[in-house]
Amino acid sequence: MTTVSDFVIQRVRQWGVTRIFGFPGDGIGAFDGALGKAEREGSGLSYVRPTHEEICALMATAHAKFTGEVGVCIATSSPGAFHMINGLYDAMMDNQPVVAIVGQQGLNALGTFTQQESHLERTFADVAVYVQTIVSPQQAQAVVDTAFRTARVRLQPAVIVIPHDVQAMEMVEPKVATWVSRSSAVAPSTSIVPPESEIVKAASIINAGTKVTFIVGHGANGATDEVLEAARLVGAGLITALRGKQVVPSDVPYHSQQLGLLGSLPSLHQMSDCDTLVMLGTNYPYGQFLPKSGQARAIQVDLKPEQMGLRYPTELNIWGDVRATLAALIPHLEAKTDLSWQNKVVDGMREWDAEMEAQAMLRYPDGVNPRRVYHELNKRLPPQAIVTADAGTTADWYGHHIRLRRGMMGDLSGRLASMLAAMPYAVAAKFAYSDRSVICTIGDGAFQMLGMNELITIRKYLKEWVDPQFIILVLHNNDLAQVSWEMRTEDANPVWSTSQDVQSVDYAGWAELLGFTGIRVKSDDEVEAAWDAAFANRGVTLIDAYTSKNVPPLPPHITREFALHTAEALLKGDPSAAGVIRDSAEALLSEGIERVKGALHIGEDRDKPSD
Repeated sequence: MTTVSDFVIQRVRQWGVTRIFGFPGDGIGAFDGALGKAEREGSGLSYVRPTHEEICALMATAHAKFTGEVGVCIATSSPGAFHMINGLYDAMMDNQPVVAIVGQQGLNALGTFTQQESHLERTFADVAVYVQTIVSPQQAQAVVDTAFRTARVRLQPAVIVIPHDVQAMEMVEPKVATWVSRSSAVAPSTSIVPPESEIVKAASIINAGTKVTFIVGHGANGATDEVLEAARLVGAGLITALRGKQVVPSDVPYHSQQLGLLGSLPSLHQMSDCDTLVMLGTNYPYGQFLPKSGQARAIQVDLKPEQMGLRYPTELNIWGDVRATLAALIPHLEAKTDLSWQNKVVDGMREWDAEMEAQAMLRYPDGVNPRRVYHELNKRLPPQAIVTADAGTTADWYGHHIRLRRGMMGDLSGRLASMLAAMPYAVAAKFAYSDRSVICTIGDGAFQMLGMNELITIRKYLKEWVDPQFIILVLHNNDLAQVSWEMRTEDANPVWSTSQDVQSVDYAGWAELLGFTGIRVKSDDEVEAAWDAAFANRGVTLIDAYTSKNVPPLPPHITREFALHTAEALLKGDPSAAGVIRDSAEALLSEGIERVKGALHIGEDRDKPSD
């Protein structure tokens, strides 16, 4: 007999899914049994079971981000379903197609206050673009197809709820009858191209500009060649959103990396001076860093029409796929001969990179410089490497120091900025590309949340990976450092140790307990050797870096508010005041020296004629 669960599993495979992330429970028990049968029969569907349902959902989201496929996660009824919600919000807020399949108590129990029975459709109504309970076998086909189709097209999570008794019902073909839908497992194309009139209008705006800047986001994945060709033709400077780092290779000299608190000074200069702004696959959320209203003519290209024209008063909003739209646009773009705007970005990035290196070389008496750790990692990234970062200061150092070359990938929890995501992201990336080097960078606070657990998952599945190399960097500073800095700079409050202190743990020892390699780094002089050893190890390595918590995640431009709030917080009795003042002074002094050098072009003979 083919059950509803058997059918759903077969249909999931028809939608191209080869890997699912799940955690069992009695509410999804019949479905789990069908998964076991499918595995024995060689269905081609791989089941990964991490240590927590939240990790399942974050892994499904990461799988979607790294592969472009629909991510799938599975959990039991109420408690398991509730645990997945944070990961599903990560998918929702970063526009990722994810389908969650959750169990439910039997049909006759609904509404009777039985154990683990809750109104799951109401629970998921905010996070999911489509939520539906399968109440009969004839409904199953349409619900599964609609969930996958909607998730893929709307770039949002969808939820399928299957009551326990329905899971085991005999599957029947949908009848040709009223109230019965017969659907197909065919995904609509999302390669949307706007009308020719819109393309011509966009080209006229861009061609008229003399200082054109592109902001490129994760929505431009797969369009690298088109982005580079368009920028070459119009002499544009390139900025990438933090989640768009992998779209534009770092060795493009007029790519000024990120914008904003985690960004570069050349990116900020582009925003203050550009006359034309083109936003490609990004809903860049920090409007305070964008041009002044009326300064620039602006165009936005995106598959999410509801997210266009929100951050800046755009002149033209184009609903379309970035790659397809640029392919149509490029023949209409006029090649510029004056590349002074682009060359200004190149010069600015040369100075900025020197400044970042100088910041990385500073030494602090209370721990390793975290910038140094990322700087040395960046120098050693192998081809095709995948890097993940967490929410917190790891995102600052990732933005400032990691340069992804063509073929590399990197990501993090973006708009949600959820702590601990770096670890499930990295593990999901390793499952998707087991022949690549994967590096997870995470803070000790996030690692303690659920990240430490996932070393157990790695131990469980390590033998399945083609290349077992997997590296975890833990910034061990015994502090929720990002929040500590936000307390000072945003609210002028001194750090509250009761909430901010993180209990010190021997993270390298935890890795060694599980049979992995642990490396403890307690001075800047040990950083290079640690990375060399990690990349030489064809296994799992955890680098336990005892870093300073007082190194300031300085933005490219220190605002008056930033400085005043920090000073006020320190005067109120910040427990780390002495270290913050000393380390911030070191960083600011280095920053000033490098910017003066850049302005004077020290070491360059500007009058020497070219050969």
